[in-house]
Amino acid sequence: MSNQTYKTFDAGDVTLASGSTLPNTQLAYITHGKLNEKRDNAVLITTFFGGSHENSQYLIGEQMAIDPRRYFVIVANLFGNGFSTSPSHGLGHLFPKVSMADNARLQHRFLRETFGIEQLALAAGHSMGAVSTFHLAALFPDFVARAAPFCGASKISIHNHVFLEGMRGILTADPNYAHGQYTEAPMKGLVTMARAWAAWPPSPNFYRHEFYKELGCSTVDDYLLQYWENVYGAMDANNILAQIDNWQSADISANELYNHDLDRALAGIKAKTFVMPSTSDAYFPPEDSTYEVSKMNHAELRPIKSLWGHWAGSNRNPADTAFLDAQIHELLAS
Repeated sequence: MSNQTYKTFDAGDVTLASGSTLPNTQLAYITHGKLNEKRDNAVLITTFFGGSHENSQYLIGEQMAIDPRRYFVIVANLFGNGFSTSPSHGLGHLFPKVSMADNARLQHRFLRETFGIEQLALAAGHSMGAVSTFHLAALFPDFVARAAPFCGASKISIHNHVFLEGMRGILTADPNYAHGQYTEAPMKGLVTMARAWAAWPPSPNFYRHEFYKELGCSTVDDYLLQYWENVYGAMDANNILAQIDNWQSADISANELYNHDLDRALAGIKAKTFVMPSTSDAYFPPEDSTYEVSKMNHAELRPIKSLWGHWAGSNRNPADTAFLDAQIHELLAS
């Protein structure tokens, strides 16, 4: 799927769930296909941690379930990723904490105001995109007809929270981070965090079977340098921390609609949902997804039987991507 110039939805000053204001808010997005006259063929895909619309289009294609000849596909960037409003756009360390619920509320507003969409045919996403999908379906039950969250969760686990605190600690320990007021990138913190992070998204099987060679890396050291250090070293440190804050906020029940009752929030989702965890995911284990599905009224558990860990949903393993496409095909046909 070729990339294209992104557009922005200018939302003005947005009041966040925390009570803070995010000034001059913009949501960056791209589209494929055309919205039909009934406005009922829209599909929303939201981005993952560190990702953008540029690398979130792998489930869109004429030979795939999300066919732009049939569906109007919107790929929306989450806050903090460097495209939608982010610390790197000027606020730096003063950037307020933006929650996943804030993202979902603005997505809902954007889709209605820009395109007149009153119900999505499908909301989908990987990782934080899956978390975003859960939030949109729970906060606006009548707005989402079908949902396909893969390798994500409706609420962040304590285990996941602790992992993120470790990454935050590594990055902010670099003296050059300077409490977020750095004048040049805190590279020591970024590359050290990258190496620590490298143990998490791929599973132990990824390393046991040397799958990094399938990504073009001849050795583990080459993989750590060519992928992890290069990718994370190019990110803005405050953007990373904003995305960590966003990730840690995940809880579809933490609002006035559900009053921290997760079971009620899960039951409140009306969308026909295929919850698709990776069987080897260290972030979002299938046990958590099993519980979620048990509390939902219109959900099915469709595990991705993969050795690629969290990366089963990332388009790095063709067999896993084919599985996701097949499930989404079935879901859209329902």
